[in-house]
Amino acid sequence: MRRIVSMRTVFLVSLFFLVPAASRAQFSVGVSVRVGPPALPVYAQPPCPVEGYLWTPGYWAYGDDGYYWVPGVWVSPPRVGLLWTPGYWGWNEGVYVFHAGYWGPHVGFYGGVNYGFGYGGVGFVGGEWRGGRFAYNTAVVNVNTTVIHNTYVNRTVIVNNRTVNRTSFNGGPGGIGARPTPQEMSASGERHFQPTALQVSHQHLAGTNRANFASENHGRPAAAAMSRVNEREANQQARIANGVKSGQLTAHETDHLENREANINREVRNDRAANGGRLTPQERTQVNHQQNNASKQIYDDKHNSRTDRPEHAQNEHPHR
Repeated sequence: MRRIVSMRTVFLVSLFFLVPAASRAQFSVGVSVRVGPPALPVYAQPPCPVEGYLWTPGYWAYGDDGYYWVPGVWVSPPRVGLLWTPGYWGWNEGVYVFHAGYWGPHVGFYGGVNYGFGYGGVGFVGGEWRGGRFAYNTAVVNVNTTVIHNTYVNRTVIVNNRTVNRTSFNGGPGGIGARPTPQEMSASGERHFQPTALQVSHQHLAGTNRANFASENHGRPAAAAMSRVNEREANQQARIANGVKSGQLTAHETDHLENREANINREVRNDRAANGGRLTPQERTQVNHQQNNASKQIYDDKHNSRTDRPEHAQNEHPHR
């Protein structure tokens, strides 16, 4: 499979780094490929972990070794009032071009692709901003209502089609024939914001995992969605924060654990920098081993005799 990059794309990539961050996403910067992406996999949406997070659907990205799946994930928008317009592949003059996603006040055109969970092909019906808070439509998105209370139910937005179209690209042979609506055209002229740093990191990490590549999973990725970016790292940090709040961790223990996590993250960055942005299988195994040890240390520090634990300390298990 040969990747085609036009001079216009090279120009846009160069221009991308010269324009203000808030304007970058107005440019559709991406590679062109002669073979279309696989069909969208069927997967369950994990519950929203934090109020205010918005769902960003999974999609097929393209790297040197072909298409790879970027799992759907809940992320924090760059500011209140913004919505996510997913990226999409579009057929044009014999090649498939990726149109990058972006944040904006309204959802624009995303190729008519049915990503699910509120992104049925046009607009987004999974929730809406109400003042400074996001309200979730639990008829469409998965929300733990014992934690998140700003919800509503609107079942009228559900389209009951017997045949669910999993096509992942617009135009060309076998593609979706959707064209932008007037509302989507209007949204395209609004001020847009580029994907957040965590979203960029999320795609990059997906491309370092061989299990995400279509050549390995045959279009059925094992981890098609996750609750948040860098889920394990975030979970470790949350456990440390919980220990500080509950009094189970001393200041010395907290500093030691934070430094340990920082060293692991620094090692990962250095290894990726040395290997063209990837981790070798041996490095991934080593990082996983280090995180396991860090997880056990968090557990031990929160349950040792040197800490003043509250009467009803939270039970937890190491290696999570």
